[in-house]
Amino acid sequence: MKITGTVGYAAMFEQFHPTDLLRWSRLAEENGFASVMASDHFHPWTPEQGQSAFVWSWLGALGATTSLRFGTGVTPPGFRYHPAVIAQAAATLEAMYPGRFWLGLGAGEALNEHIVGRYWPEAPTRLRILMESIEVIRRLFTGKKVKYQGEHVTLESARLYTLPETPPPIYVATAGPIQSKRTGKYCDGIITVGASDEKIGMLMERFEEGAREAGKDPSQMPRIVQLHVSWAESREEAEENALKEWPNGGMPFPKGDIRNPEDFQAMARFVRPEDFENRVLISADLDEHLEHVQHYIDLGFDEVYVHNVGRNQEEFIRAYGERVIPKLRWPEEG
Repeated sequence: MKITGTVGYAAMFEQFHPTDLLRWSRLAEENGFASVMASDHFHPWTPEQGQSAFVWSWLGALGATTSLRFGTGVTPPGFRYHPAVIAQAAATLEAMYPGRFWLGLGAGEALNEHIVGRYWPEAPTRLRILMESIEVIRRLFTGKKVKYQGEHVTLESARLYTLPETPPPIYVATAGPIQSKRTGKYCDGIITVGASDEKIGMLMERFEEGAREAGKDPSQMPRIVQLHVSWAESREEAEENALKEWPNGGMPFPKGDIRNPEDFQAMARFVRPEDFENRVLISADLDEHLEHVQHYIDLGFDEVYVHNVGRNQEEFIRAYGERVIPKLRWPEEG
């Protein structure tokens, strides 16, 4: 089922204690946010961010204490988690909270996945691991006994006994054209982050191409974007929050191979406010935030998840609930 017209709260486990995130998610629901995207990290990006709780423990609590839809943004299969374990966790949540859970998957970063002590492969191999894992998860969602021997993933005679009536949808985080096409072909929706209009257009074109090749209607498949913003009472405070709390957002290079928070901490010293341009919206003007979110709706996204990088989460949630969410214009369903 395609959900349209959704503004979601991005719960960032790298930065905040899970108890606080649960409280803020309830507040977000009260203020017009309709869904939660929860990050899945073992380490924070920098030591200063200071947290990294186990998101799967928290998701059950979120389901029990809110009526929100929710999912992982995103979980990487094949390293910390065998895909069978992810399938079991996802099926359980959807069985408990029907129609509310979605499974967000991605290829992962060394920051979180190197802890298992295996060789960290190059990006093309990571994407092949992701696609094999998706195949395993799909097969397990059928409730049948599954054996699988792939190039990277092995599964020996496994079956899920606790299943929902309908499997949760699988959405995949995508940043390149090849994976966008695979996502359209093999998955239920696409997740990406804010980027140039040209790049967004290219990703969506390839996503639609893959969906059509698989005989699917791309207009019925969710398009999800996560936006990083820094809102505060003043421009100076918003800028300071971005530099202090989310310097990784100002690093204009691939970060998938960097292993330790301390390495990001060392690089953070070279990040300047101008480095956040087109990566993190830094503004104290809520009308500018409204325009920013609206732009991605106009680009065709059905669900927009907003991450405010500062510690002022409660103020941000209330401000967006009052001044941004009610003013957004969504396309009418035809």
